[in-house]
Amino acid sequence: MKIAVYPGSFDPVTYGHLDIIERGTKIFDKVVVAILENPSKNPLFTIEQRKELLRRVTEGLGNVYVDSFTGLLADYMIAHKANVIVKGLRAVSDFEYELQMASINKKLAPEIETFFMMTNNKYSYLSSSAVKELAKYGGDINDLVPPQVIDAFAKLFTTSNILK
Repeated sequence: MKIAVYPGSFDPVTYGHLDIIERGTKIFDKVVVAILENPSKNPLFTIEQRKELLRRVTEGLGNVYVDSFTGLLADYMIAHKANVIVKGLRAVSDFEYELQMASINKKLAPEIETFFMMTNNKYSYLSSSAVKELAKYGGDINDLVPPQVIDAFAKLFTTSNILK
């Protein structure tokens, strides 16, 4: 069984993330969306909120599982008997960073492969950071994130422009 892990912060999940998840479900038997608990970051949504949002937006995909982890991705992969890391790439700058991470993971766990997926062109500019910034200032995020994420933002912010 090919078990792929798609790691990230997903703060919040965007249509770009969903594109990678959906495409991954057609290639791998199981796709684990693994939220990294990084105490050095200051996330907008809690781990539990992000897990719940990811569960809700992927509920129609039967081979997707949502989880979270701390520590090294290679350790998580080994513990869960996963053999492929899925990473989405938007630009050359993403590749440079992800190549370095793939090399480190390969050194830590030679049996694990990294699978790079180019993002759909319509999401090449999209990042969770940009979505948070837009939402914070009342920008229209309707075509960037699923409705469940818009609802979650509405609970955080009182700016009516979020729901254009």
